[in-house]
Amino acid sequence: MSIVWTLIVGFIAGLLARAIKPGANPMSWIMTIILGIVGAVVGGFLAGALGLSANGGFGGLVLSVIGAIIVLFIYEFATGKRRIK
Repeated sequence: MSIVWTLIVGFIAGLLARAIKPGANPMSWIMTIILGIVGAVVGGFLAGALGLSANGGFGGLVLSVIGAIIVLFIYEFATGKRRIK
C-alpha cells in the first residue's frame, strides 16, 4: 500500500509544482509522478540539511513541492528549454 500512496503523493506534488512554476511544462502524467517522487527525495534531503522534520503530512507535501520545483528548474536548464514570456 505504501507504493500506491507514494505514487499518489508524487502525482499531487508534481501537479502542484507544475502549477506553481511559471511557463509551459508539457509532461505526461507518468513524468509528473516521477517529478513528484524525485521532488520528494530532494525535499527530504533539504529538510535533513536544514534540520527540519519531513515525516509526512502537510510539511512533507510542501517540501516535496519545493523539491519538485527545484527539479523542474534543473530539468529545463539541462535540456535547454527556455520559458516563453
